[in-house]
Amino acid sequence: MVEKKDVQKTKKESKKPEPKVEEKPTVETKAVGRKPLEKQDEKKPKKDELRAENIIRLAETNLDATKPVRRAIRRISGVGFMFSDAVANVCGFGDKKLGDLTEEERQKLENILMHPEKYDIPSWLYNRRRDPVTGEDKHLTVSQLELTKKMDIGQMKKLKTYRGVRHSLGLPVRGQRTRSSFRHGRSVGVIKKKAQQSSGKKQA
Repeated sequence: MVEKKDVQKTKKESKKPEPKVEEKPTVETKAVGRKPLEKQDEKKPKKDELRAENIIRLAETNLDATKPVRRAIRRISGVGFMFSDAVANVCGFGDKKLGDLTEEERQKLENILMHPEKYDIPSWLYNRRRDPVTGEDKHLTVSQLELTKKMDIGQMKKLKTYRGVRHSLGLPVRGQRTRSSFRHGRSVGVIKKKAQQSSGKKQA
């Protein structure tokens, strides 16, 4: 009897319906850090392209259009802090951004940089006073500055002045020491071993 009851129980247990597994609604998961294909195809503009929009050509130099005038013109060779402040005060739009200037204002700014004597900028701000040829006070920028510098060095070499000789030898001009610095060319190298050997042979 016991065996029959056990068999019946096992049959009843086997007939029990299997529990239904509830299917969870599928949630669309977005991949972190990935963009849709349409956005991935869109190319970002390069840094060079962005910068090209913010560059203005003035006095043979590329200047940053996002900076104010008094800061932007300091990038021009021959224009320092004092001279740029003087130009900004004379032109009347020194604190205005370079990119916001009109065509007339840009031409006026370039004219001030090339001919500061016409706008009553004091001569002690110029970078070439009492020119040796003309005796005039001038302010040189960009190509004029480079050309006059080369001509001055060439004149000193031609006259064989002390500075000209130092320039031609490629050595410092203003009295610097050359024992440990400016060591290049033939001056480099110490012949200690050969000197020791020659002194040893003489003693023998």
